Amino acid sequence: MDLPPNTRFGPYEILSRLGAGGMGVVYRAHDSRLGRDVAIKVLPAHFSSDPERLRRFEQEARATGILNHPNILAIFDVGTQDGAPFLVSELLEGETLRDRLASGPLKAKKAIDYAVQIARGLAAAHQKGLVHRDLKPENLFLTTDGRAKILDFGLAKLLEQRDLGGDSATAPQADHTRSGAILGTAGYMSPEQARGNPVDHRSDIFVFGAILYEMVSGRRAFRHDSLVETLHAILKDEPPDLAESGIEVTPGIEAVIRRCLEKKPEDRFQSAQDLAFHLEALGDRSLVSSVKQAPQARPRPMILPLGLLVAAFAAMGLFFGAKKIQSGYRPQNAIPKFTRLTFRQGNVTNARFAPDGQTVVYSAGWGGTPVEIYTTRVDSPESRRLGFPSVGLFSVSGSGKLALALGCELNWGRCRGMLAESALGGGAAREILEGVDSADWSPDGTQLAVVRPVEGRYRLEYPIGKVLYQTNGWITDAKVSPRGDAIAFCHHPVLGSSAGSIDVIDTKGGAKRTLSSGWKGLLRVAWNPSGDEVWFAGRRSTGIDRIFAVSLEGKEREVVAAPGYIEILDFARDGRILGLSSTIRTRMDFGSLDRREGDRELSWFDWSTAADLSADGKMLLFYEWGEASGNAPSVYVRKSDGSDAVRLGEGKALSLSPDGKWALALESAPQHLVLLPTGAGLKRDVQLPAITELYSASFFPDGDRLLVVGEGSGRLPRSYIYDLRTDIARPVSEPGVAAALISPDGEQLAAYAPDGVFAIIPLRGGPLVPVRGMRPGERLLQWSSDPRFLFIRGASDSSVDIDRLDYKTGQREVWKHLKPVDPVGQIGIEGVVCLTPDGKSYAFTHWKAIGDLYVIENVR
Repeated sequence: MDLPPNTRFGPYEILSRLGAGGMGVVYRAHDSRLGRDVAIKVLPAHFSSDPERLRRFEQEARATGILNHPNILAIFDVGTQDGAPFLVSELLEGETLRDRLASGPLKAKKAIDYAVQIARGLAAAHQKGLVHRDLKPENLFLTTDGRAKILDFGLAKLLEQRDLGGDSATAPQADHTRSGAILGTAGYMSPEQARGNPVDHRSDIFVFGAILYEMVSGRRAFRHDSLVETLHAILKDEPPDLAESGIEVTPGIEAVIRRCLEKKPEDRFQSAQDLAFHLEALGDRSLVSSVKQAPQARPRPMILPLGLLVAAFAAMGLFFGAKKIQSGYRPQNAIPKFTRLTFRQGNVTNARFAPDGQTVVYSAGWGGTPVEIYTTRVDSPESRRLGFPSVGLFSVSGSGKLALALGCELNWGRCRGMLAESALGGGAAREILEGVDSADWSPDGTQLAVVRPVEGRYRLEYPIGKVLYQTNGWITDAKVSPRGDAIAFCHHPVLGSSAGSIDVIDTKGGAKRTLSSGWKGLLRVAWNPSGDEVWFAGRRSTGIDRIFAVSLEGKEREVVAAPGYIEILDFARDGRILGLSSTIRTRMDFGSLDRREGDRELSWFDWSTAADLSADGKMLLFYEWGEASGNAPSVYVRKSDGSDAVRLGEGKALSLSPDGKWALALESAPQHLVLLPTGAGLKRDVQLPAITELYSASFFPDGDRLLVVGEGSGRLPRSYIYDLRTDIARPVSEPGVAAALISPDGEQLAAYAPDGVFAIIPLRGGPLVPVRGMRPGERLLQWSSDPRFLFIRGASDSSVDIDRLDYKTGQREVWKHLKPVDPVGQIGIEGVVCLTPDGKSYAFTHWKAIGDLYVIENVR
């Protein structure tokens, strides 16, 4: 079917032909009902002759249409016209990634930016159960405003690949899950696709790796003269090293690509969300600091103290000079001034200027105490409690009324809870509404705008009870304008993600519009005093956060570079800003079931990470890898009674010997194992020539042998036993089997098997024994002193449930529920939990954010 210009196609008017391909012909059209231009894709005629295919096409297109993600092409309509099935989508301006790659590879910074966006789009679709199955540069679109969009989501499952002498071809497919059906495009398939096996979301992750490889190198990861050779390369070969391309890339980018391109799905990133997180952290780490992260530690960017960086920026003259404003220009010598207001360790959840402009009201949890309300003065370091324990601050009205969150429950370092009202001068709080995430007073202090989840959707109400807007995503902040005629808020299409847009909605008519989109690290907004701009902090790509302003017409301007993570909380009438700067740290906690006084914190410096605990629970092995240790890991031991820590040497700590006399550690450059004496003695190197990439290592109960897991020549993890007396290592598992725990008698290993399940390896010979009763996301922690049982941890990161599991029967019992001693600012609990064989003593690491309030002046 060919549609010339001015043809009516249902309710649409065809304007021009945009292109054609195996998936159909695409036209530019006008939707007269909504007054907008759209793209219409009319699919091939053979679709109309198959009713089942038509039904499945409509079902899949409608499923894709509910995604509503900024990095996935938006589907507006689907149907048939004169027997031809069609899709109506948003009209994009820009070029495909294939067109962009025709001019050569992308710079690493831009490649990471696009890669993070694509991974976020994949994550949103995978969460809905949709797998693309035909990712390729032709199906990735780069818009003129810097966004990446995934095209044709879900349509690939209707098509089957066959060799017709070209790169790709299509044929009807009855059931995409059946074995033997090859779906995809040659050169952009996963190994399971190439074999014709069923696929899941991890297949998209493999192809994503091939595309990222091409983005940074300018050449395809798998490209040969024939389809058969290409498929063979996907199944058996590794792409050439990126260094051979002549393009300089960081080891971090290549490591991410290599992990995506693992032949076995279980060896890749297990979710696109984790992949996006690693890429985003990789970009932040490469541009913000030179932190060298320890292997297997969760990648988090290191944030340096705001005051030090401000001084450095000011000294180098890097702050922006004159900025045009309504009343003229800011003088070039008006350098932004940052005045710190808080000095204690803890997390500030929110803050507002009081009506006098010199008093600041804020909520924070200091030194492990529950969050409560404080006041401070701009000219004083002292803070005063207002007498509201376990209460967070939402807002302060012009007349001094407080909007509070009773029973503060921390979420991303901020409070949610029962909305209540009280006076700044004191008095009992009056409860108003349950389950509120954000609240802000109207200018006259008579009404409140609130954000809260209701029946699975986030809702913006103003006044309370009147719904202005609802979303399946997330709203993290809402502020009423100084004139009361609009509300600005952060809208995040993906629940739990800080990526999103600045939106404004009219308080009377309810008309919503997006002022600025494509942001990362977006959590708060604030109106300037005149009400003609919304200010916020964030970044569009990797790097440091910056403070921006956007007008109601959508005109953006950068105000100032902001070191590290910063959020804009409030404006004073004279233009001063309240800002919150956060620092990420790791903390260690220790506890024992026999101790009556509860758990205690055993952190030493800024990034303390627990590695092992002696069998009697009296000595903790850990490592520091933050600023205090020169941003490189250093090994320490510390007694669990709180005695001072002792530094043993460099490296990432791994395991304590049974007698406590040796600490096993991993050194880098080059990577190798070392034995560090905990008392008198000399360091000893461990030689492992057969292993090219070390994953983990631990002592056997006899103290004379090590269990080592690493990659051999086949690039698959494998388990080895290394004899410290003879310096000989021998494999004890097949390639792909990574052992994690050693039984008390040293005769069995608990391991991760190639098929993604846990199994027991008998060292005296015999088949693998499956571990029964493990649930998705659970991890092995420790073999019990009773060899029938394993200690395991749940999948949650915010708190950890430890169970004792009978691996033969699958029966389990609850052993311990772990929570940090100081939960304020908690981000999550690290994967490794150190546990004694009797399960009575434990140590674990958790991430937390420490925040400080600043008043910022001379920014316009």
